[in-house]
Parts: sequence; structure tokens; C-alpha cells
Amino acid sequence: MTFQETLDFLYRKLPMYQRVGKVAYKKDLTNTIRLLRILDNPHEKFKSVHIAGTNGKGTSAHGIAAILQVAGYRTGLYTSPHLKSFTERIRIDGKPIDNQFVINFVERIRANIDQIRPSFFEITVAMAFEYFSLQKVDIAVVETGLGGRLDSTNVISPEVCLITNIGMDHTEMLGDTLEKIAFEKAGIIKPDIPVVLGKYQEEVFHVFREKAESLRATLQVPQEKSSPTANLPYYKKENEHGIVLTSRQLMKRGYKITEDHIRLGIEQMESLTNFKGRFQTIQESPKMIADVSHNVEGLKILFDEALSMLEGELILIFGTVKDKELKPLFDLIPKQSKIHWTQANVPRSLAVNDLQSSAEDYGLRGDSHADVNDAIDTSLSTAKDNDLILITGSTFVVAEINNL
Repeated sequence: MTFQETLDFLYRKLPMYQRVGKVAYKKDLTNTIRLLRILDNPHEKFKSVHIAGTNGKGTSAHGIAAILQVAGYRTGLYTSPHLKSFTERIRIDGKPIDNQFVINFVERIRANIDQIRPSFFEITVAMAFEYFSLQKVDIAVVETGLGGRLDSTNVISPEVCLITNIGMDHTEMLGDTLEKIAFEKAGIIKPDIPVVLGKYQEEVFHVFREKAESLRATLQVPQEKSSPTANLPYYKKENEHGIVLTSRQLMKRGYKITEDHIRLGIEQMESLTNFKGRFQTIQESPKMIADVSHNVEGLKILFDEALSMLEGELILIFGTVKDKELKPLFDLIPKQSKIHWTQANVPRSLAVNDLQSSAEDYGLRGDSHADVNDAIDTSLSTAKDNDLILITGSTFVVAEINNL
């Protein structure tokens, strides 16, 4: 098979949460364990850092990976979903997995795929762990998909765990309260392995404290101290404490990381890891920014940041997915913004006409574009130099920007 034929097989054969939603979510680790046994348990052959949370997982994973790279470690990085290419999910020192490895891996275990019928996420986790093992990484930074307790990545025994924060997202799978969601995220805590909280949240702290105490795991919570870096964009500020504390835990476990490595890694994470989609400037005049924020907690912070830097008009290009409650999202949209509703070309995306209709019922007016780049072109045709064009609401909307 060619690389594209291999990807077509994976997308067609295996249910993918990002495309079809909760029907792809597997509520146990059986398939992952079976796949890894076939591969001789590659996850037991490399060190790791494990990251869960509602928001900030991607930023934290890339930040910690960048710090380890600056410190001289051969560093694997597993994240999801991808923006432009499947190979973004699996990287070593910022370089995506080789296309040929993907082809060979799928061909080698194709009979097992037919037998086990794993999800798309389960097969990519197994692929990543096999790649990291064969490439002999010094350490891999592994981001969970959904939750933590039953997430396919939750078979590793990491050096340290990081839980970034807890918010109301994926409630149909993880639970309808912050405590229930925290319980699922706390599932990555392992016996005697230190765990870092990226944020202290009083209403769920007891969940993590009780879990850590039951497993004799050291629990560390951020203190409000001066930042080791200056002039950070919002997404780094929000996650810096967790990144720094996790790196310092690695120091305690013998990793040769310095405070300079931490500062440089955070500052240079975009170039070191090829991190995209977080408050990313697409062009300068008029300023156009893309951000993959897609839930209430993330969008609130994003809109606050956008408004704080606004000089002219805020032009919003917004799309979302079918399984989101719309009213909380509409509540956050700045009322003075000029809105272009849009949709991504994936089955899970909310049709733009339905989005526009719901918004109008709520009192939000805007035009609609079935294509993200059409919405961008229309925005640019009317924007003044001091306006801010913000593209957000869904990872899939950002992923379809042509010049991302």
C-alpha cells in the first residue's frame, strides 16, 4: 500500500473519535493491551511522562518535550489530534514519524487489526509506542486522548504524571460533573509516581489528593511564584506552572535539566517541536490568529486575550462540532464582534446552516460559509489593517486553513 492508501484503510476500517464522536470511544484497555502484547510490549522499553487534563494537554506536552530536547535527550512526543498530517501525532525531536514506518507497521499487523478491531486511537497508540521503542528514545512525552483512566495511553509507567486542569468537556463520556471528570483524569496516577497538578481547583482537589494518597504518589500543586520566562503568549502562561513543576520532578529523578533549559524550552517550543494551532499568527496586517480552543474554559481565556489586544474590530470565524452544547459557547462570543460562521469537512462537524440558525435564535447575527477558507477570504476583503481576525471553535476548523 502507498502511504495514502494506508491512511485510507485506517480511517475507513477503524472508528476515529475526531471524525465520528463517542461511538469510537472504547471504555476499556483490552484492545490496546492485546495489540501491545503482539508487539512484545514496546511501552515497557522507554521512559515517559504522562499528561491528562481538559485544556492545555497539547501545550504542556510540547513544552515538556521542548525542554527535554534542549537538555539533550532524544525525545518522543505523542499527541492528538493532528492538524495537517497524520504523522504529526508521533514525533521524535520534533520530526514526524516516517511515512514508510506507518505503511510497514499497518501491513505487519493488518491481520491482527482485522481480528481485534481496535479503534483508530488504539492503533495509533500502539504504533507510537513501537516507534519510540525501536528508535530508542531516551524519554517520550505522552498525551492522553480522552479522560485518563480508560485511555489507551494508560498502560505506561511514567517518570511523572501531569494533570493540567479540569473542565466540562466530553461530558457524555467522562461524566456530567467536574468531580466525575476529575476521577477519570486521576486514573493516570500510578503507585509511587509523582503527580503534578497544573492548576489548583478547590472543587476537585480532594479527588486527586485521595487518589494520590491511596497510591503513595507525591502530589505537587503550583504555587503562585514569579515566572522563569517573560512575555509569554496566553497559552503558555496558562500552562507554565505545570510544565515547570513537571520538569523539576524530572530533575529530582536524575534528569540533567537546568532552569535555563526550562526557560529556553518554553520560549522555543514552537520551533523545537513544530507546535501549531495555539494563538498562531497566520498574517500580520490585518492580524489573523488561529486557535484550536473549543470548550468553555478554553474559549473564555482566548476571547479575553483577543479583546485585550484589540485595536480595531474583532472579526470572528467560528465553527464547532455536533456534540457541543451551543448556548455556553454563544454566551462567550464577544457581542461586538463581526461573525462568520463556518464548518469543517468532517462528519462530526456541525453543519454551518444549523450553527447559524441556532445563533440567530440566540440573537447572534453573522453570515455563513461552508468552507473555512471562503470565510477567511470574505473576512480579508472587508477587514481594516488594525482589525483582528480570529479563527477558532474547533480543531478541525483550524486544520483546514490553507496556509497554516
